[in-house]
Amino acid sequence: MTHDMRPPRHDIRLATAADVPAVQAVTDAAYAHYIERIGLRPVPMDADHAANVAAGRVHVTGDPVIGLLVLVPEPGHLFLDSLAVHPSAHGQGVGRALLEYTERHARELGLGEIRLYTNAKMWENQKLYPYFGYELVERRVEDGVYDRFHYRKRLA
Repeated sequence: MTHDMRPPRHDIRLATAADVPAVQAVTDAAYAHYIERIGLRPVPMDADHAANVAAGRVHVTGDPVIGLLVLVPEPGHLFLDSLAVHPSAHGQGVGRALLEYTERHARELGLGEIRLYTNAKMWENQKLYPYFGYELVERRVEDGVYDRFHYRKRLA
């Protein structure tokens, strides 16, 4: 008997209007535990998900949706606005698949860099992003409230 050691496949597609409730639910589930830690609702929880979906910025995986990305093409780089994985799907390679997809998408758009930021109190991300090749660019407080670490990854 042989065992397939490859990670499970996570097909990723553009979200549709029908996905908006799931996008909200997964985002809320992924970020809710940070509210107490950082003392306010993480910005992705209050995003206009319908507008982001309509603009073609939201990419989802799973049926039902278990993970998503909000990707915004900017001049010279792709901005990774949000990455959310439902807690029930942790440890299944969803986050890795989403980050790999982000790189492919940036290359398809002809963009040589990905940028993102994360709240300084989301300390798990300070290990995650460097592990996947992102470099810390700076830490700055924005709007007097958001203490953020800004990262970038240059693509070969």
